[in-house]
Amino acid sequence: MKRLPHTFVRCGGCGHVYNTAFDYAEIPYGDHPNRMFNRGPIWSAHLDRVREIIWSQTTREDPVVVEIGCGAGELLGALHQERPRGTYVGFDPHAPVNTGGPGDSNGTNNEGGPGVTFRREFFEPEQHIAELRPDIIVARHVLEHILDPLSLVQATHVAAAVEGSPCRLFVEVPCIDRCFDTGRTADFFYEHYSHFTTSSFTAMLHHGGSDVESIEHGYGDEVVMGVCSLGSQSVHRRLQETERFHERSAKTRRTVRRQLDRLYDRGLRVALWGGTGKAAMFMNTFGADANRFPCVVDSDPDKVGTFVPGTGQEIRFRDELRARPADVIIITTQWRAREIVAEIERCEISCGSILVEHDGRLVDYHRDAHPYARRAKAAA
Repeated sequence: MKRLPHTFVRCGGCGHVYNTAFDYAEIPYGDHPNRMFNRGPIWSAHLDRVREIIWSQTTREDPVVVEIGCGAGELLGALHQERPRGTYVGFDPHAPVNTGGPGDSNGTNNEGGPGVTFRREFFEPEQHIAELRPDIIVARHVLEHILDPLSLVQATHVAAAVEGSPCRLFVEVPCIDRCFDTGRTADFFYEHYSHFTTSSFTAMLHHGGSDVESIEHGYGDEVVMGVCSLGSQSVHRRLQETERFHERSAKTRRTVRRQLDRLYDRGLRVALWGGTGKAAMFMNTFGADANRFPCVVDSDPDKVGTFVPGTGQEIRFRDELRARPADVIIITTQWRAREIVAEIERCEISCGSILVEHDGRLVDYHRDAHPYARRAKAAA
């Protein structure tokens, strides 16, 4: 069997350890992937505690429980025995059987026991939360195997908010705190891409956007477990804010493009001030192409003679506007507007008007209300 590289690094912030040389394709999960065996009484007591934590999150006698990476379904089978009126669905591409899918009835006999449904597929938060509307999602000894565990937590949280289906997430992973206490190295094997410390596990759940309700250790501190609430109102508000911004930005693009069209149709000489970074973004976003708006100036002599990315105008030095004044100067970077207006006045550059984009349209810097005016004027 090929020996695989182990290049473990550690985050200096949260203490997380991961293998930078990991390649998921090297792991032969397709043939009997679950090689962990533990039937000891201490492990059994730990599983009792796991079920106790799960049931503490709901009082329903008919809960919907989804397990990501369910393996042979032992946990789901045990949960079903305790609350047989519930719905128990396990997702695992390598589950022993495939009994699930939209429209399938619960109660199929399989290794998980009656009442447990297996689905041989990856859990897709957007699709499956909408379909199943779970009360609890369980992910035990899964996140250490995947390349981006944080993204799964975030996606699950966002999907619960989008679907208006708040639920709980129970996560359990091996904990390597003891490795640093004792110096043991056997824990760092290839199949685990991520190796969680208590600190990194907690940070992942918090960065996932969820409300962390509890963190505790189990099995002699060899595992760390956490419970989060998904689909909180704070995430829903951020999603609504993002949606509003998306709609507003589309309207802004249409409005400013029309304003630029009118300036061109009137035959005005328009100068765009700023040529790279945010200025280039302005020109590309609003269609300020080189044919209609060839005049681009900048305050930085080092940019002179270079070209605007994407639109292609050659960038000239600002003093060109002293020799050939513009009818309109558009400041393309709002955050520098006060500086640029002061520079225009200091260098005695004349123009008919100075425009800056604000609140979805081009406004007159001197005549219209906006937050980029000079402080002295604002105070007056």
